[in-house]
Amino acid sequence: MTDTHSLLSLRGVYKRFGPVQALRDVTLDIPAGKVTALIGDNGAGKSSLIKTVSGLWPQDDGQILWEGREVHLSSPRDSEHLGITTIYQDLALCDNLDIVQNMFLGHEPVRHGILDEVAMERSAAQTLKELSVKTVKSIRQPVASLSGGQRQSVAVAKAVMSNAQLVIMDEPTAALGVAQTRMVLDLITTLAGRGVAVMVVSHNMVDVFEVADRIAVMYLGNCVTQGPASEFTRQSAVEWMTTGTITKAVAS
Repeated sequence: MTDTHSLLSLRGVYKRFGPVQALRDVTLDIPAGKVTALIGDNGAGKSSLIKTVSGLWPQDDGQILWEGREVHLSSPRDSEHLGITTIYQDLALCDNLDIVQNMFLGHEPVRHGILDEVAMERSAAQTLKELSVKTVKSIRQPVASLSGGQRQSVAVAKAVMSNAQLVIMDEPTAALGVAQTRMVLDLITTLAGRGVAVMVVSHNMVDVFEVADRIAVMYLGNCVTQGPASEFTRQSAVEWMTTGTITKAVAS
């Protein structure tokens, strides 16, 4: 039965590559305005699930529902049209362009046949302010000069400017220092506070339990459990990840 409160729902989703079963009967709910952490060991199916939701790998069986309505995601454009933005680890930013140019790349406003730089700068500055991004010295800084946390901020701001309703973040704090990690976690919380659904894929249990409202665990291509983060402990989460089951009562 479909959860009417979910922005995105997967029902019995399968993805195969020849004899390899990448996703097996996946059922998952992603509510709006909440941070859902997608966790699992290497090879559990997290990347396959992300790429299926992003339209890169259309599912072989099952349903994907958006606001309760079945949708068919045959390409990344289909997902983007719904409001799904995926921020991969490489961030897909252009180092040779500045912050403003990256945020508007491919969607530059034109006025009287000329690039409207003033409107671009105003919108970029306002979006960064609304996301409480305060460490950027100038919105005209080349992206190549930014720290890892600042680059994540630009990628998220770009998603917000495209009116994303679901932002998927793949290992957003990987290889970041303490201060930069703090910046990104605050950004995720701010994003959810704006009503945006956030799916965070992470191996870092400390980060997961700090920002996640919900946790979903992948094991051998299947989502074996999902629920409020308060129903999990780090120990139970790791047990679900490594065995696909739980032997003790989950902490309440």
